[in-house]
Amino acid sequence: MGALRIQADFAGGNWGGLFSFQAVAQASLQSGLLALWAGSATVGAKRSSDELAQAAAESTGTLRIAASDDYGTSAMVPVVAAFSARYPACRVELTLGDETIDLASGGMDVAIRVGWLADSSLQARRIGTFRQFMVCGAEFAGRFTAGEPQDLAGLPFVANMALREPLLWQFSRGDDEHGAAVRMQATIAIDATPAVLAAVRAGAGLSVLPDFLVRDELAAGRLVHILPEWQLPSGGIYTVYPAARFRPPKVTRFVEMEME
Repeated sequence: MGALRIQADFAGGNWGGLFSFQAVAQASLQSGLLALWAGSATVGAKRSSDELAQAAAESTGTLRIAASDDYGTSAMVPVVAAFSARYPACRVELTLGDETIDLASGGMDVAIRVGWLADSSLQARRIGTFRQFMVCGAEFAGRFTAGEPQDLAGLPFVANMALREPLLWQFSRGDDEHGAAVRMQATIAIDATPAVLAAVRAGAGLSVLPDFLVRDELAAGRLVHILPEWQLPSGGIYTVYPAARFRPPKVTRFVEMEME
């Protein structure tokens, strides 16, 4: 009907009817465009509002972290300091200790675990690796010579009781499939890794310590890497979470900073 009326009006010289239709059509188009723009603006505003709300959620509350004494002190404290500076309204509680904390009890948001994970219902993400070195103090290293791992068995050894098996060590070299297993004899046993380092540095004997803890000591010459051509098992560094469908944004932000 609309199309026929236009043709009739045009044929009869009724230009005003045609112009009136064009004006109405143009007004309708503008109105539709305005409505579309308004809808987009509303969606954009809501998205911005949601992002602001998420940012606010990320920067508030308390983030509870558990880590071992050695890795927590040497690697996690700087990350915690940076996180606190970026999210000043989020309080951080860092609990250090070599005992394994039960995350399922709900007391911690995230744990940093070093070594080999036991099977559990927890969610884990590997964020790094580490090597283990047989080391001793520089002065102590002058008291003996060793060409093979078996030569170390009778030497004074500081056992790290925080480990599952602190005395039996498996060495490997190159393509040697069998390697060498050596059982050390503990003259001192300590249950905290930083204290083991202190004892070794004081000349108490040999011990096996992670690279991230002794790197500076080796570079400064205070410790000596014994049998560097032989390797001990390397391990992983993991971020571990309680099993949950959704992870709090503050935890996600912290893990992202760990990976930076």
